[in-house]
Amino acid sequence: MRFLLDAEQRAFAASLDAMLTSADTPSVVRDWSRGDHTSGRALWSRTAQAGVFALAIPEAYEGVGVLPVELAVAFVELGRHAVPGPLVETVAAAALLTEAADPGPAKRLLPRLASGEAMATLAPSGSHALDGDAADVRLSLTGDGLYLAPGHGPVRPSLDPARRLTHLASGGELLAPRPPFARALLLARLATAAQALGVGFALLDRTVAYVGQRTQFGVPIGSFQAVKHRLADARIALEFARPLLFGAALTMRERDVAAAKVTACEAAYATARTALQLHGAIGYTAEYDLSLWLTKSRALLGAWGSPQQCRADVLSGGGRRS
Repeated sequence: MRFLLDAEQRAFAASLDAMLTSADTPSVVRDWSRGDHTSGRALWSRTAQAGVFALAIPEAYEGVGVLPVELAVAFVELGRHAVPGPLVETVAAAALLTEAADPGPAKRLLPRLASGEAMATLAPSGSHALDGDAADVRLSLTGDGLYLAPGHGPVRPSLDPARRLTHLASGGELLAPRPPFARALLLARLATAAQALGVGFALLDRTVAYVGQRTQFGVPIGSFQAVKHRLADARIALEFARPLLFGAALTMRERDVAAAKVTACEAAYATARTALQLHGAIGYTAEYDLSLWLTKSRALLGAWGSPQQCRADVLSGGGRRS
């Protein structure tokens, strides 16, 4: 079976790619890593205006309906350009608020998320939340329910400097007692898989360009058979993950999404290792843009479910559609 995007979906991807290319995202990422959110918030607003967050929000709350395939298309481009911020967390937060029995918090918060006026982060109580210092809506999930956290703790360093981690303050407004979490987890894993796939393709494209320019023995290193084999392996892994991603977006079954998540994230991480090896010492330097994607590929590998957890979900045969 072939999963091909239709003309409208391809145009959506192309428009996002053009917008993000013009935004100079490496500079935005470096600002964000330093705690300067000005350029990141401007890019967040433009991303929302392009309709990205509305894809995870029902029409009743000023979204366009939950459209998993289009959401995957968007997150591939967000990953390709290493856009910073709690992107996946905002999608998961929207799903949790939508599933809550009381529609009041959804009516109050979801239109702000859809428009880009606010960004959300989400974490189980006691765990680190992503970008809690930048988020306007901080959701803490406890055994009792979903709370709107009143603040956050100190920012802690992360493997990916653009993923700033904080603990959320306890207490706050109870938004929903024990809301269903399955749908939020599915959408979070799908978006993470798509983001990782975009990261992988960005790493591959940059590495292909680099080996065509770097020379040894008077010829580009990209002409060496061993280099070609490494790049071909990376391409095959990423292309194998692509139909799994869009197939999962169509079915939204637990095992399909888990399979897409582990396959896309591992393909991106393997591509990162190849990219680092073929770039040599320059690939290790934080000043070189490649590092922005290298660190993100490793962080996404364990986000919203480790490879072991996702494999367990696939092997358990969880075929429930959410």
